[in-house]
Amino acid sequence: MPTVTWARVDPARRAAIIEAAEDEFGAHGFSRGSLNVIARRAGVAKGSLFQYFADKRDLYAFITDIASQRVRDYVEDLIRELDPDRPFFEFLTDLLDAWVAYYAEHPHERALHAAVSLEVDTEARITVRSVSNRHYLDVLRPLVRAAHTRGDLRRDSDTDVLLSLLLMIFPHLALAPYMRGLDPILGLDEPTPEQPALAVRRLVAVLAAAFEANSSVNAAPQQSEEFT
Repeated sequence: MPTVTWARVDPARRAAIIEAAEDEFGAHGFSRGSLNVIARRAGVAKGSLFQYFADKRDLYAFITDIASQRVRDYVEDLIRELDPDRPFFEFLTDLLDAWVAYYAEHPHERALHAAVSLEVDTEARITVRSVSNRHYLDVLRPLVRAAHTRGDLRRDSDTDVLLSLLLMIFPHLALAPYMRGLDPILGLDEPTPEQPALAVRRLVAVLAAAFEANSSVNAAPQQSEEFT
């Protein structure tokens, strides 16, 4: 969290620091991101940053929170537009399609998401992932609970497992279609225009087979030819 001094900083200077920090961390992550570069681009002394934030990791977490909130605002508007009271897995398919499209159209947000998701410094990763995970779960948990209450999910569903799977799928689909090497299995390494949508439907089909109220408990996805 910023120090109390941050609140007294001129709004234009605050905006310049946020923009410079987002650019630097989005390009280089925590480990290689430079406070010197952030200060220079923002037009402030490096020492001023330590008046506003406890340390570099604190600044990184603050930037992650701001970026996550922007994406969250978009997703919450989208959820209302898509009508979350529809059958859950039909709704989830449309939500994931829009999620993939959002990151295609917002490379700045994608870079910040990649920096957080792929951070190599353990302590920094724990700090910023806790921030981004909070935003994810604040949005996804009510959707899963409502689906369970409506009867879209099996009564015996382990909703914590479903949430955990969604917490892996959403970040993966934000990045894999645009970053080679993250998913050679679902065709997202070198995707055709339609491939992300096909991947979304394969992932949702597996979730539906496991959790949907009308699916057989023993339903299982077809094995790929590689393993048959």
